[in-house]
Amino acid sequence: MRSLLDTNVLIYADAADEPAKQRRAVGLISELRRTGDAVLSTQVLQEYVNVALRKLRLPSALIRERLTFYRRFDLVVTSPDLIAGALDLHVLRGISFYDALVVQAAAAGGCQRVLSEDLQHGATLGGVRIVNPFLGEG
Repeated sequence: MRSLLDTNVLIYADAADEPAKQRRAVGLISELRRTGDAVLSTQVLQEYVNVALRKLRLPSALIRERLTFYRRFDLVVTSPDLIAGALDLHVLRGISFYDALVVQAAAAGGCQRVLSEDLQHGATLGGVRIVNPFLGEG
């Protein structure tokens, strides 16, 4: 199933302090890449780099390596139209603008779901289902 990976999935793949979530994230990323169903947005990649540098304190060389890998995924580029759609979704559904931008990117990328720990599991927003892949993980 075509899925947009939210930033937290990419972060957990590199978070050694959360081994169960790390295994789950790495498994999801690998499986979706293998099947060709992985989608990322430029927003997600920007957020990933910021968190990887500031919170995870990963070396820039490792972050570049990850970006080289993620470059092979389908990518939704944040555009003025995407931003306008996210603003509408924010107003209509009351979710944060940045969460709305993730959902809009998923819809623009032809995704059936967003894999995210940050949005309401089971909700459907903008025609895209929200799935928390870490429910039940320790």
